[in-house]
Amino acid sequence: MTAKAGKPAANNKSNGKSNGKPNGKAAKGKQVEPDLDDDEGGEGPPKKPKKVRPGSALVVVESPAKAKTIGKYLGSNYVVKASVGHVRDLPKSKIGVDFENGFEPSYEVLEGKKKVVAEIRKAARENEIVYLASDPDREGEAIAWHLSEEIKSVNTNMHRVLINEITKKGVQEAIASPRKIDMNKTDAQQARRILDRIVGYEISPILWNKVQRGLSAGRVQSVAVRLVCEREEEIKAFVPEEYWSVDITCRASQPPPFEARIWRWKGEKAEPKTAAEANEIAAELALGPATVATVDKKERRKKPQAPFITSRLQQDAARKLRYSAKRTMALAQRLYEGVELGDEGPTGLITYMRTDSTRIGDDAMTALRGYIGETYGPEFLPEQPNVYGNKARAQDAHEAIRPTLMEWTPEKVAVALAEHPEGNELVKLYTLIWQRFVASQMVPAVYDATTIDMERGQATLRATGQVMKFAGYTKVYE
Repeated sequence: MTAKAGKPAANNKSNGKSNGKPNGKAAKGKQVEPDLDDDEGGEGPPKKPKKVRPGSALVVVESPAKAKTIGKYLGSNYVVKASVGHVRDLPKSKIGVDFENGFEPSYEVLEGKKKVVAEIRKAARENEIVYLASDPDREGEAIAWHLSEEIKSVNTNMHRVLINEITKKGVQEAIASPRKIDMNKTDAQQARRILDRIVGYEISPILWNKVQRGLSAGRVQSVAVRLVCEREEEIKAFVPEEYWSVDITCRASQPPPFEARIWRWKGEKAEPKTAAEANEIAAELALGPATVATVDKKERRKKPQAPFITSRLQQDAARKLRYSAKRTMALAQRLYEGVELGDEGPTGLITYMRTDSTRIGDDAMTALRGYIGETYGPEFLPEQPNVYGNKARAQDAHEAIRPTLMEWTPEKVAVALAEHPEGNELVKLYTLIWQRFVASQMVPAVYDATTIDMERGQATLRATGQVMKFAGYTKVYE
């Protein structure tokens, strides 16, 4: 990978023409261009550059919704613009990758983004500092770099900021901790994009010739198709084995009835393979009552699960809410970027939703433990915070997915979003995230678990059950 952010161009002396190059004195760490109506230049006499206000800043984010939410937390010296996603990409008309020169990519501004880029360049020219606040992930890092490439000719005083939660505190902390663009992440995104282009351009024509015109290949989809095909072959090769189960409803001298299952038959683990074997066991059980042989009682503790990472959120939303992964992420994006909450205005309700970490920040942990103690009582709060491990290859770049403000309970959010067109879905997903987060820092639930073995002739039956002794973290779900 050879594509890297270029160095700022040196200041050039004015030649008396409107050529889009710095003209006159520049603010510290910044180049100033004439403020032209057309960003590409124009006819007629040059216009006098606008005076840059000291301390003024441009903040560039990805979405208009996010821009609106962030705008209310910053003062009048800040201008917030949205890039609306990527602004540059490889050209559509050619492969755009130089195979003979280290796979050097060639980028161009997207057709629908030329006006957006022109507006951002104009705003960058008129403000002293530029904060690139695209999403805090690889794609966001690449977007920040592409923006910097488009802006650097009008303003070199650029900084990268990461906004993990769109709250007043989160935004102010991000602005107070600027850094340089992470070119490792940027190059990683570029490598992925270049691979997409190479695989697509090289393999798709083969599919057109061999299978059907209009089909496409890709870095991810081609591998996924292979996995699906291999799995289908395994399914076809599967040889089913017959098996039977024997379930029993038992009635003691006192109600209620309870369920049991065959455990052992003729001294061995019961695994009836045929209808005849199952019927033989059933006939034995029908001959008379069973006698309790052993009763085993144990205290069982069930620990809470870690707060959500992206994959777990998608799985739980699919299982409990029947949301697709795409729908889950779209709703989570809205909760992260900010939704209108009455007098509060646009408010970001959750932290960044693309994460593989279960980590919780210190401030959030303090607020959560305070909430649990006040709402449920000290007996529901562990002496020390619960700590959850991450997967071996977790990046741990962001916190777990969690609510940003403990005062915004699901009930309060439901009232605020009652008239929102997506209010019902947003509240359901927010409730899922809220409950998982709160439960993760509570004590385990405690149960009295009982196992009863009963004998009837050559058959041994087993019945299990449990009674809650202490609700623990399950109190959140009541």
